[in-house]
Amino acid sequence: MAKAWSLLLLLIILVFGAFVEGSHGSKLSQNYYKSTCPQVLSIVKAKTESTLKKKPRMGASLLRLHFHDCFVNGCDGSILLDDNSTFIGEKTALANNNSARGFELVDDIKAEVEKTCPGVVSCADILAIAARDSTVVLGGPSWKVKSGRRDSITASRADANKFIPAPSFTLSALKSNFHAKGLSLKDLVALSGAHTIGLARCTTFRAHIYNDSNIDPSFAKSLQHKCPRNGKDNIHRRLDLRTPITFDNFYFRNLLKKKGLLRSDQELFNDKSADSLVKKYAADSSKFFKQFTKSMIKMSNIKPLTGNSGQIRINCRKVN
Repeated sequence: MAKAWSLLLLLIILVFGAFVEGSHGSKLSQNYYKSTCPQVLSIVKAKTESTLKKKPRMGASLLRLHFHDCFVNGCDGSILLDDNSTFIGEKTALANNNSARGFELVDDIKAEVEKTCPGVVSCADILAIAARDSTVVLGGPSWKVKSGRRDSITASRADANKFIPAPSFTLSALKSNFHAKGLSLKDLVALSGAHTIGLARCTTFRAHIYNDSNIDPSFAKSLQHKCPRNGKDNIHRRLDLRTPITFDNFYFRNLLKKKGLLRSDQELFNDKSADSLVKKYAADSSKFFKQFTKSMIKMSNIKPLTGNSGQIRINCRKVN
């Protein structure tokens, strides 16, 4: 009898625990806003689509914001915070300063969402949804975005400098960086494929075009004409030479020709462990798309704030 009561008590504890966990929304869910803000997906999609029709480059910017957000202490919208009296945020970190874009679009989307569902949808979730919608608008795959992230109440430039992978990284450094976030080599290669859209500044690829041997000589020379050894730091060049505003697999095809713009790009195809994946994605865009969606879902689930942690910011740029 005592054993039966013990089992019953254990069952009650488990059920109650699951109820409490669910009631506080401590896990991400595809239907998180089904009853509280069912319009959120359509609002984000409409605003993203209308903006990208005029400014297609903004798609790469939103995708990059989401990536950089997740890699610094989790997907918590910390990258969106302006500096204040208590912290220096991530916007002026090396990877973001004079480079990260899309903040105004996130503000616009948030404002539209707030009109319909005030104080309900987090900035972190808006960024995750907009990154997916941007990929789709530019011709890439879609995936189910789980929601329920809450927004951080702090940000750290030091952490951004520490955790966001640099364009100078070797494959070994990239693997270590991604592994620390629970991401595999497959994730690393697939997520790097996001460089099939967007631009990069001269400062990010200068060392590669002047100092490295794993680059097509004519490609390097053509870039040197635009990006001198000194000066013109803010000159931009396409990460994907052929289709810079179309999400496809040409990024990987470029790597096979040693025409990766960044050192960290070309490191993925440099007689090392990632070569076979690059070849596979270059040969078949559907395989790239399939892995990209899996890896995006995995990345967007890095250390989200849930339950009673963090807050739902009213203004994505500042703590309530």
